[in-house]
Amino acid sequence: MSDLSLEQKKSLITRNLQEVLGEDKLNSILKERDLKIYWGTATTGQPHVAYFVPMSKIADFLKAGCEVTILFADLHAYLDNMKAPWSLLQLRTQYYEAVIKAMLSSIGVPLDKLKFVKGTDYQLSREYTLDVYKLSSVVTQHDAKKAGAEVVKQVEYPLLSGLLYPGLQALDEEYLKVDAQFGGVDQRKIFTFSEKYLPQLGYEKRIHLMNPMVPGLAGGKMSSSEIDSKIDLLDSPANVKKKLKKAFCEPGNVADNGLLSFVKHVLFSLFKEGEGFEINRSPENGGDMTFNNYADLEQYFAESKLHPGDLKAAVEKYINKLLEPIRKEFEKPELQKLCAAAYPPPAKTKGPAPANAGAPEEDGPQRLDIRVGKVIEVQRHPDADTLYVLKIDLAEDQPRTIISGLVKFVTVEELDQRLVAVLCNLKPSKMRGILSEGMVLCTSNEDHTVVEPIIVPASAAPGSRLAFEGYSGQPDEQLNPKKKVWEKLSVDLKTNGEGVAVWKDNFLLTPEGEKLTSKLANCCIK
Repeated sequence: MSDLSLEQKKSLITRNLQEVLGEDKLNSILKERDLKIYWGTATTGQPHVAYFVPMSKIADFLKAGCEVTILFADLHAYLDNMKAPWSLLQLRTQYYEAVIKAMLSSIGVPLDKLKFVKGTDYQLSREYTLDVYKLSSVVTQHDAKKAGAEVVKQVEYPLLSGLLYPGLQALDEEYLKVDAQFGGVDQRKIFTFSEKYLPQLGYEKRIHLMNPMVPGLAGGKMSSSEIDSKIDLLDSPANVKKKLKKAFCEPGNVADNGLLSFVKHVLFSLFKEGEGFEINRSPENGGDMTFNNYADLEQYFAESKLHPGDLKAAVEKYINKLLEPIRKEFEKPELQKLCAAAYPPPAKTKGPAPANAGAPEEDGPQRLDIRVGKVIEVQRHPDADTLYVLKIDLAEDQPRTIISGLVKFVTVEELDQRLVAVLCNLKPSKMRGILSEGMVLCTSNEDHTVVEPIIVPASAAPGSRLAFEGYSGQPDEQLNPKKKVWEKLSVDLKTNGEGVAVWKDNFLLTPEGEKLTSKLANCCIK
């Protein structure tokens, strides 16, 4: 692409981006030579169709003559609250490499023009480790936590590993010897963190190129942990149709439309000259149409001239065209075996875990003894203004005494005779002189100004055990505090976008199959 002008190269590099930090430096480098860029992905959950958004930008970078490095950030995946357990780290990195290469081949990107690097290939070196220590001597805890706020899973008491994450990502820019880092706009705080702290180690400040966050099919961010918000790269045509049928696509609404975003950021980036987005309709519904630019399509949909069903049918056709070579590649027995080993299914039966289950099931939510309780007495703690002393009926010989810090958030009247979810197998501990024999599970917003007990269905009986969908077996008699079982499991205990209590994607259910809920959506449960 040496025949492209500076402006043409810059246009390809920056098109469809939401923000560029360091535009003057970008112009300066392009006047002298081609840009060196890296894109990193933590090897955690299985990649889905939204990964075509960065893939299509990588295609743009290559068209602009850039030198592109793809980093498989395996160590980052472990540091982010162990989203990828150590025992599965290598397998997941192999899976990511196979699936991302298949994606790039699917959109016609020549792999020989790319450099693929694994984080642990250099992040365990003496030089890199010393720089991590140097960085830790100048970075404040506040800045480290703030930098990872949009990327690292946020919990009330963060692990030190999550605070290291932004620093490692900043150092990657230096150790990969690039001019620029590319990522989603959700990484902006890490990017500005890098711009602040790399110069303090004597390293150059880099350029940062940011994609917008693409809405998921259900609206909001497309996520590996929200099953219906994303289409897996190995989904069958039938599953693609099923998920698109459920996709949010309100007539005339272009603001939070995952389908239109996919068309804009992926399809129009990939169309060759003369190609356009084709809509196939019967003559009575307006007939076939081809849109040669995205703006015309968006306006046509905004004016309600294009029915959501026709848009979905067209997107379905293009997605299946992209996925077909990936499905074909993963028909190979060795890749099917790799997929099963890297992402083992949760154990669904009592007894020893299957051989391929891997380490995650050792800390599955079946270890938690969560039961329905009924509050039969509420008193203020005599020595602590913020604590209640609750007597809770769990259908045992005697009611349990449980201390709860709900005084500022829930009145005595609201708590008395209420059904609550109680974690029963914590080690009893004294709180201001009174022994507490469990914990009432509550949801809390991010700044801890709203806290409320999880809502238990009125039909649930005190003493009945609550279980997570897909997990069975006996809970631990008592959770070992030294092994921090509760602390590890609670990281993934939250409410989803609809306010339903889940562990990862698995609903918390009564014996009758009813879900537990909260008025607070997308909040942690503690």
